[in-house]
Amino acid sequence: MSTLHPIISVTGSSGAGTTSVRQTFAQIFRREGIEAAFIEGDAFHRYDRAEMQRVMLAETQTGNSNFSHFGPEANILDSLENLFHSYSETGTGQTRHYIHDDEEAALFGSAPGTFTPWSPLPDATDLLFYEGLHGAIVTETLDLARHADLKIGVVPVINLEWIQKIHRDRDTRGYSTEAVTDTILRRMPDYIRFICPQFTETDINFQRVPTVDTSNPFIARWIPTADESMVVIRFRNPRGIDFPYLLSMIPDSFMSRANSIVIPGAKLDLGMQLILTPMILQLVERSRRAQRSRPRPRVAISEGAK
Repeated sequence: MSTLHPIISVTGSSGAGTTSVRQTFAQIFRREGIEAAFIEGDAFHRYDRAEMQRVMLAETQTGNSNFSHFGPEANILDSLENLFHSYSETGTGQTRHYIHDDEEAALFGSAPGTFTPWSPLPDATDLLFYEGLHGAIVTETLDLARHADLKIGVVPVINLEWIQKIHRDRDTRGYSTEAVTDTILRRMPDYIRFICPQFTETDINFQRVPTVDTSNPFIARWIPTADESMVVIRFRNPRGIDFPYLLSMIPDSFMSRANSIVIPGAKLDLGMQLILTPMILQLVERSRRAQRSRPRPRVAISEGAK
C-alpha cells in the first residue's frame, strides 16, 4: 500500500464483468478530475495466443489438461507485482496491451492475439488502476494484495458468470459454445485454487445474482438483464460505511447482513458511484497532502553566488 501513489485493483474471472466496472471507475475519474494510469491483467499473460495454444497442447500431452490463464504459470505475475511495487514507490512503471480482436488490431496496428511493445505509464498520474484476473492474488511467492490500497471483487454467481463468458466469447470473439465450454472446464482447478481465494482479500465484493432461471448456462439464449438481477455488496470492514445513507439513496435496497447490502441490479452503477467516489477521493486527497508535505531537495549554492 502507498500513501503517495495509491493503487486500485479490480479483480474478477473471465466473463465476470470487470470491464463494465472499469467504465464506472473511468466515469468517476473523469468527473472528479483524477488522472489514472490504467493497466490490464491480460497484458501480463506469459504467452501470446499462438504460443499459448502450443504450450497447452504440450501440457496436455504430458497429462496436464488444466493449464490455463487462471494459474500463475501462464502469466508473468512477478512482473505485475514489480509494477505494483514500482508504482507505489515512485509513481512509474511499464505495461503493454494484449490485442483481443480485429477492432483492437486496427487500433494498435498488430495482429489479434499478440502484445504491443512495453511502454512507460503516463507521467504524473494520481493513481494506478488495475483490472484483471489476479489483482489480489496471494501465493507462496507472490502477494499482490498487499500493494493495493482499494481492492474490488466482481463476482457474479457462477452460472451467470458462465453465461456472460459464453455470450461474450461467442458473439464478439468468434468462438463456438463448445470451445468456450472446453475453456471453462480446463480452467476450473485454477479457478478454485487461484481466483476464488482472492475474494477473501478484497475490500468490497459486488456479486450479481439473477432472479431468473440460469440452471443450465450452456443453453441460455440471453444474458439476464440488470432488471432481472440483484447485487449483493459485501464490505470486508463495514466500519465507516454509512448504510442508512445508502439505503435512503438506493430505492428497494436492504441489508442482508451487518456487512452486506443488497440493491436492484439496475442500480449497480448508482451504488458503485455512491460507495466508491468518496473512497477514491480520500485516496487521492491523502496522496496529494503527502506529496505537498514532502521535504523539497535542497539546492546547493555555489561560492560565486554567495
